[in-house]
Amino acid sequence: MATALIQQILPEEYGALTPEEADRRIASARERLGDCVVILGHHYQRDEIIKFADYTGDSYKLCLHAASHPEADFIVFCGVHFMAESAVILGAAHQRVILPNLSAGCSMADMATRTQVEDLWEELSALTDERIIPVTYMNSSAAIKSFCGEHGGAVCTSSNCEAIFRWALEEGDKIAFFPDEHLGRNTALHMGFRDEDMALWDPTIPPEMNDREGLRRAKIVLWKGFCSVHARFSVEQIQRARRDFPGIRVIVHPECRREVVEAADGFGSTEYISRVIRESEPGSQWAVGTEINLVSRLAKELPDRLIFCLDPIVCPCSTMYRIEPRYLCWALENLAEGRVVNEITVPERDVRYAKAALDRMMEITAAARV
Repeated sequence: MATALIQQILPEEYGALTPEEADRRIASARERLGDCVVILGHHYQRDEIIKFADYTGDSYKLCLHAASHPEADFIVFCGVHFMAESAVILGAAHQRVILPNLSAGCSMADMATRTQVEDLWEELSALTDERIIPVTYMNSSAAIKSFCGEHGGAVCTSSNCEAIFRWALEEGDKIAFFPDEHLGRNTALHMGFRDEDMALWDPTIPPEMNDREGLRRAKIVLWKGFCSVHARFSVEQIQRARRDFPGIRVIVHPECRREVVEAADGFGSTEYISRVIRESEPGSQWAVGTEINLVSRLAKELPDRLIFCLDPIVCPCSTMYRIEPRYLCWALENLAEGRVVNEITVPERDVRYAKAALDRMMEITAAARV
């Protein structure tokens, strides 16, 4: 099994560190480690972590950065558990991946277990003779990615979901997509599919209580899962932003609910949101529907533009926020002393099949660009 999500209690000296002491000790340990370590920081990390990252980006981009540095023996992934697992899968065999705080998980990824996915697979297989292609979002466990690889499916990101859906419907008759209902629905609608072309599978109720006729008829079966951050955004927030700032442009993540995406001016991945705003003209105004750390960082980097988060209560990713400087300090100082803590491991079988699903995604995406 993969590493359990159990974080040991930090030694007392780390809990007592001031921000200045933590910064100094992180920088010192990083210097001692040199090129043997690469630090990755996800867009949603706090600035106190990002300033020490060698690379920032979304989960998939960061895994590619890690894979492009085979000289690094250690990858310190300042993200969440499924991201660190993906770095194990895509990294070199000798590389060891460390997650500074093992309690940094992902509520969406946890909404789909392999056993639950197998229940859906059995139900669909009993309902139809159609060829079903499983597709999982990058925000899923290694076990789910492995399931897709084993059954001829693929992984997708929020950037390439449409390309993967098109491929899947060329390869088969029906898509089983997990774990994010909203990304799947928004992608399908953007492709021209209708509501009746989709059906929702709820893994929290007995299989027989799901709409079997809808599941049999659907071209795309969606998993009832969601991102707790992006579920907070609402049409009312967009309406308020437009009222307070006439002419403002609204851009949101496709993990938002359908009505939010439809009310916005545009939607896309964190990489897409960052690129669009950075390439916009000075003086432009943006209301953004994604995690607050990315939005705040864009606002600081681009003071000649008005950039703010749609959610007035603020929407940090609480699990991502568990990667604190003191945990990063603890992990790096142990590495500098020759001790590996919080190593993320993935069973060999899951590595093999998950990599097949990820490689398939890369091949499809590359072909779609030609």
